[in-house]
Amino acid sequence: MSSSLNNPSSNVKKDRKYILSLPSQSLILYPFNMIVLFFEKVGSYAYLMSKIFRSHKNWRYYLPLTVSHMFNIGVKSIPIVILTGLFAGMVLAVQASYQVVGTIIPGYEYTMGAVIGKSILLELAPMITALIMTGKIGATIAAEIGTMRVSEQIDALESLSYDPIAYLILPRILASMIAFPLLIAIADLFGLLGGIMITTEALNMSVSDFMKGLTLEFEAIDYWFGIIKGFFFGLAITSIACFYGFNTKGGAEGVGKTTTATVVVSCVSIVFIDYILGELILL
Repeated sequence: MSSSLNNPSSNVKKDRKYILSLPSQSLILYPFNMIVLFFEKVGSYAYLMSKIFRSHKNWRYYLPLTVSHMFNIGVKSIPIVILTGLFAGMVLAVQASYQVVGTIIPGYEYTMGAVIGKSILLELAPMITALIMTGKIGATIAAEIGTMRVSEQIDALESLSYDPIAYLILPRILASMIAFPLLIAIADLFGLLGGIMITTEALNMSVSDFMKGLTLEFEAIDYWFGIIKGFFFGLAITSIACFYGFNTKGGAEGVGKTTTATVVVSCVSIVFIDYILGELILL
């Protein structure tokens, strides 16, 4: 005791050595651990999704559940989709009007309709809807299935000869793949209405001028591209939520981590899918 008090520098050196050693190891190993963990998650995800096709014999028993999930995923989400779509169109129109006010651009009335319309149909409405649904639907599904996993309800289903994959995952994925394109179509409509409301007020444009500009530059792919993205967004968000929920561990704390991981991974996946589809379809 007295030696340590008489020679405090030795304790400082030991503490300093300990403090410097751990971060250096973690900084070196952390990227490799993350890469290994990424490929492990991808493999586990692919394996779980493959089980859906292996359970095709039980599909006929559980497909009717798709209707109830469509109601929960689609119908109950319409109000928030309308609200976000409307304000997204209004925000875009405000920004576009700010760029135009005070400038001399011939024919800007028609340009506004084309720019706002294409931006909403191609990108804004699908992305805003997908991100909102990630927090609303993805987190809900992950929490529901995760709670069933940690409370051993999934084990109970298996003991009763239920197929948990066909019962819990398949109907939710099918419901999302059907509901998401419809929700994006609703967001498109109200986004355009929001754009019309702001441009007619801020720039003294008529609705006919806005619609003329929209129709002059409109192509069918502008609308269908957003609908196609909704199909893939629904598949990605729901399947990721089911995957994380199905592999939940650690009780209530594990459910919280599962929900957080679902939202983060789904958001990154949405951006990645958006880029891939744009590269394949638009270019």
